[in-house]
Amino acid sequence: MKLGSVSVPIISVPGLSLVSRFSTLPARPHLLPFSLPPLPSQNPNLTSLSLSSARRCFHFRSHLSLLRSSSAAVGRFERRIATMAARNSFESILTPLAKPDGGEFGKYYSLPALNDPRIDKLPYSIRILLESAIRNCDEFQVKSKDVEKIIDWENTSPKQVEIPFKPARVLLQDFTGVPAVVDLACMRDAMNSLGSEPNKINPLVPVDLVIDHSVQVDVARSENAVQANMELEFRRNKERFEFLKWGSGAFHNMLVVPPGSGIVHQVNLEYLGRVVFNMGGLLYPDSVVGTDSHTTMIDGLGVAGWGVGGIEAEAAMLGQPMSMVLPGVVGFKLSGKLKDGVTATDLVLTVTQMLRKHGVVGKFVEFYGEGMSELSLADRATIANMSPEYGATMGFFPVDHVTLQYLKLTGRSDDTVAMIESYLRANKMFVDYSEPQTERVYSSYLQLCLEDVEPCVSGPKRPHDRVPLKDMKADWHSCLDSKVGFKGFAIPKDLQSKVVDFQFNGVPAQIKHGDVVIAAITSCTNTSNPSVMLGAALVAKKACELGLEVKPWIKTSLAPGSGVVTKYLEKSGLQKYLNQLGFHIVGYGCTTCIGNSGDLDEVVASTISENDIVAAAVLSGNRNFEGRVHPLTRANYLASPPLVVAYALAGTVDIDFNTQPIGTGKDGKQIFFKDIWPSNEEIARVVQSSVLPDMFKATYEAITKGNPMWNQLSVPSNTLYSWDPTSTYIHEPPYFKEMTMSPPGPHGVKDAYCLLNFGDSITTDHISPAGSIHKDSPAAKYLMERGVDRRDFNSYGSRRGNDEVMVRGTFANIRIVNKLLKGEVGPKTIHIPTGEKLYVFDAALRYKSAGQDTIVLAGAEYGSGSSRDWAAKGPMLLGVKAVIAKSFERIHRSNLVGMGIIPLCFKPGEDADTVGLTGHERYTIDLPSSVSEIKPGQDVTVVTDTGKSFTCTARFDTEVELTYFDHGGILHYVIRSLITSKH
Repeated sequence: MKLGSVSVPIISVPGLSLVSRFSTLPARPHLLPFSLPPLPSQNPNLTSLSLSSARRCFHFRSHLSLLRSSSAAVGRFERRIATMAARNSFESILTPLAKPDGGEFGKYYSLPALNDPRIDKLPYSIRILLESAIRNCDEFQVKSKDVEKIIDWENTSPKQVEIPFKPARVLLQDFTGVPAVVDLACMRDAMNSLGSEPNKINPLVPVDLVIDHSVQVDVARSENAVQANMELEFRRNKERFEFLKWGSGAFHNMLVVPPGSGIVHQVNLEYLGRVVFNMGGLLYPDSVVGTDSHTTMIDGLGVAGWGVGGIEAEAAMLGQPMSMVLPGVVGFKLSGKLKDGVTATDLVLTVTQMLRKHGVVGKFVEFYGEGMSELSLADRATIANMSPEYGATMGFFPVDHVTLQYLKLTGRSDDTVAMIESYLRANKMFVDYSEPQTERVYSSYLQLCLEDVEPCVSGPKRPHDRVPLKDMKADWHSCLDSKVGFKGFAIPKDLQSKVVDFQFNGVPAQIKHGDVVIAAITSCTNTSNPSVMLGAALVAKKACELGLEVKPWIKTSLAPGSGVVTKYLEKSGLQKYLNQLGFHIVGYGCTTCIGNSGDLDEVVASTISENDIVAAAVLSGNRNFEGRVHPLTRANYLASPPLVVAYALAGTVDIDFNTQPIGTGKDGKQIFFKDIWPSNEEIARVVQSSVLPDMFKATYEAITKGNPMWNQLSVPSNTLYSWDPTSTYIHEPPYFKEMTMSPPGPHGVKDAYCLLNFGDSITTDHISPAGSIHKDSPAAKYLMERGVDRRDFNSYGSRRGNDEVMVRGTFANIRIVNKLLKGEVGPKTIHIPTGEKLYVFDAALRYKSAGQDTIVLAGAEYGSGSSRDWAAKGPMLLGVKAVIAKSFERIHRSNLVGMGIIPLCFKPGEDADTVGLTGHERYTIDLPSSVSEIKPGQDVTVVTDTGKSFTCTARFDTEVELTYFDHGGILHYVIRSLITSKH
């Protein structure tokens, strides 16, 4: 490759908006493309500036003048900085993009201009990584050798090579956004206390934060449910919302979308997603990392996006390049067409099972083939959304004509769409299925004929445990019979058919195993898809016309991902039928999918718990881990919105829809599933007539105007946050207390006790639950001591801005299974020195008070589920120094490193049981005292006080991660780098 040597200015023009889709999208303050210094192995001295306009660029020169007096070495470094912001090694391929009618859209780094035949074979998802590396190549943070690694992907990806990646933007939701903003505010304080400039802590890339995780289904089956739930949401979360509103003003380049607007990923898909950026005349692909694992939904729009931990996202906001292993890409070929009656949800559950079996952790999945033309953009987004459930980093759909049609449908302007198409075609990132396709190379291949997909659900405890609808009844009885596990409840035969009588509002009622008590149309996975939403409404219409009803004790709800859904349900005239069955709109947010399902009726709840009933929830969500949806629903099934309505009508999952009636109609006639199920043609007609571009425009023109409750919040304008020591929502975390300018260096572990001993599939929901706070838990005790009434506990997720609550909520899931308890389920452990059974928090406190380290033993897939930074922060604050597991989920392992916890993997074929560990031993892990003596993936010996010795792999996967570990965590590294660069 011949590298260019001419400088290219990439300073943005002040006041120019990032993207002009709608007149009301606020122009963001524009930041210079300077970022945090690279790692010490590259250069420890680069000055980082957070500047909000080109005018302030001149202030940068004054910093350089301070450096000039230091030394000749610093002088050479200064000259390098001075050229870095204006030079790019690939300037020679910067190419104008002409408009069809004259003039130009802007300039772009042209991949075809490299004239390298290897690029034509690259997967489209890898081309996005390549363009980013070229555009950011300054031979400093990103080097030409990184570009070469990506171009040579076919040969380098099997070798697990490391590359830097700088996403175009960062996406947050409020559960993960609050702790991110808390950390940024705390970092400003740390900068201030260490004598540096606090306002250096500012996002350098656009940050969008959508408040969607706070609304709970307190009120359901009511016409005023939306207003009632929003009032309760604001009453519970006033402190959090004030804090986020403060953050939107205190930090540059941060857009906060107020509560009641929709679900983050649907808003991202319909509104925030740019597809192509035009930043001051420089064109480049949109890419995003988000603090929610389902950020991958945007992959359906052809935007490269995936979930990262909150701490990793904070570093990306501050301009730190993300270090990642160049991934393999699984090519997934689609052919044929879905059969009548089969939904996108059935398809994604099938794809999830296939990819889970294939093994795609840490990989991209790229979809292609003639079947793509049969999938709407919303169908693609549904498949992309569930990437975390099948384990991939991304489930990517390259941009094609279907994408362009969706952009127009959702209100993006014709000029914007023309720019997007022109850029992507010119840069070989557009798929035109009307043209001959160049054969791309993939790491491995899968194929699915869409005609083979059949109606299905997944459950009762994991998203990838797919059950064909025709086998559901038999599978349910198998689950009742089987021993306790992912597919078992171990209910004795003589108790499986027991029926419990109770009174509901004075009316006799009955409940038995498998009865549905929650039926929720929820989650961006499905509420962004008009075909399944209107399909559900058509099921409701047919059911109502036949005289079917939903039992009144079933908690039914409908939580759309944006206001657009309400508009098209109203236009179609179908919302009234959903209301008639109890599926009133309850709010615009995640609700049941993340455990914000609200309380069940007290009589129903006590009947379930007192009689040990295995009650069921059916939801159109993406996660169904035990204990997540509701503490009292032990069986949780993922299903399409139309199936949610069908199961609500049936009242049980113990049914064969092919042979058993759903209910009895108004004329006494038995009604079957086929009688209420709409055809694909019926659904398509309603979608065509009811889903209109003006609905998207009207919804999103109003989105940043907020609502009266949001607009009434009054917040200070100071840039340093005034912490309230009495607040139980926002609390200054202790991460940077007593921090010095010297990195602490790597730490080993000496004679550590085992805090917990786990089996396989411990999720982030187990480690740091997001749902309700149990009345007897350490977190509840903390809140009650501070005068918080039980009804105002809110959820763990809503209190992630308070480290005192969250550390007490770590490992507090009521369904967690700890081997130290010998079969007992719950959030307790054995304090090894005394043999006492204590809450995990209380045991950890004892160990810390005695100056004793702790470790965690775990099985396979440790940390699977949602990307949750508190699942790493909490253990760190509890004093956990290392986790030894069979395998880790990608994001969680990264988060552990980011918080200074050592992730170790048993060797293949080994685990705690095969090695002979009970968890009652003491563990020593020796690491070199200098980080330069540690290599990514090296072997580490673990020794116990019982004489056992075994070898593990240290899962520091990159040199970058070792540097973070050396500093005690990623945020400590960022602060030290910013401060040292000042000198």
